[in-house]
Amino acid sequence: MAVQQSWEQRMKAASAPKPIERKKSFFREWGDAILFAVVAATLIRWATFEAYTIPTPSMEDSLLVGDYLFVSKLHYGPRTPQTPLQIPLTHQTLWGTGLKSYSDAIQLPSYRLPGFSEVKSGDVVVFNVPFENQHPADLRTNYIKRCVAVAGDVLEIKDTQVLVNGKPMVNPPQSQNRYFLQVPQPNDDLKKAFQQQGVTNFNRPDGQPEPLYGMQEPTFMIDATPATADFFRKQPYVKAVVQDKATPGQAEPDVFPNNPDYPQSTPQPINNWNKDNYGPLQLPKKGQTVQLTPQNTPIYEKIIMRYEHNEGVTIINGVLMQNGQPLKSYTFKQNYYFMMGDNRHDSLDSRYWGFVPEDHIVGKAVMIWMSVDPYADFFHKIRWSRLFNTIH
Repeated sequence: MAVQQSWEQRMKAASAPKPIERKKSFFREWGDAILFAVVAATLIRWATFEAYTIPTPSMEDSLLVGDYLFVSKLHYGPRTPQTPLQIPLTHQTLWGTGLKSYSDAIQLPSYRLPGFSEVKSGDVVVFNVPFENQHPADLRTNYIKRCVAVAGDVLEIKDTQVLVNGKPMVNPPQSQNRYFLQVPQPNDDLKKAFQQQGVTNFNRPDGQPEPLYGMQEPTFMIDATPATADFFRKQPYVKAVVQDKATPGQAEPDVFPNNPDYPQSTPQPINNWNKDNYGPLQLPKKGQTVQLTPQNTPIYEKIIMRYEHNEGVTIINGVLMQNGQPLKSYTFKQNYYFMMGDNRHDSLDSRYWGFVPEDHIVGKAVMIWMSVDPYADFFHKIRWSRLFNTIH
């Protein structure tokens, strides 16, 4: 009897009406789709690739204003978020507004997941600029420069030539320098030549007839590659072409470490370095211990006070103190890099604000996927020859 009842119960259950599944509303379906897309895009952006654009000429002619890039997080490894309370797919502000898109109420330690390469000299790197203190480290403004020296290297610049560990670095073929062109009678041929050679940054210094390098006006100042400079030397309307170079031994107060906290310059330079004659300077390496002296303290003070999260560190009369005791030596906790723009005289880079900490590295620029010329007319806006070019 018990078996018969069980069978009847099963039959009744099978014949009972099934609950009706409610179809998702139009707005619910779209909401779920948008949520999935935002989560997926956030994960892709964080862990694999992110798109950037070039807003300034500091990397010309290697990268041009209006280039759109893919930056790989996979090369050096993605970083875990330091500022988790942030609206997805934003950086510092909400789109089209000046409103903050994050809260720094919670700050977490940042870790880097394994990548398949390390930062190497010659890499074009995106990083959070170190000197910006109004945002958390992972939300500071993104800069793009070329790494010219890595942790442990000795960097020096002599007469504009970068040397690493005493050997000249191979200059990027499209790197630019500043030149002065003496043109006695400016004409339409000069304007056409500027356009044909892609010279977009040119002007008359101060707009006044003032001698430059022994030249008499009219003189034009341009940023150009060596090949472009040679082109102008051959033009009959150009009397002279002279490269702009800082004089060796003539100190510039704005370069690091004369200027330890850009943009405030120290009144008296502590050495005779300038943008074209710099160093020698050894880059700090993780695990390296240095003895602190009055001579090298200005080089390392920002690292010790800001970048390595040390507590109780102050500087008094040029002496670094921790918990009231002088620091006589220091062991670095991470690697540091030296970055420079390929447009050597129009780039705010490590020569002015110092080292880039490893935990500020965002990724490696790998490809130009789109390029829009902001100076061209509508029919010539797209630089077709640059699309899907790899970055070297």
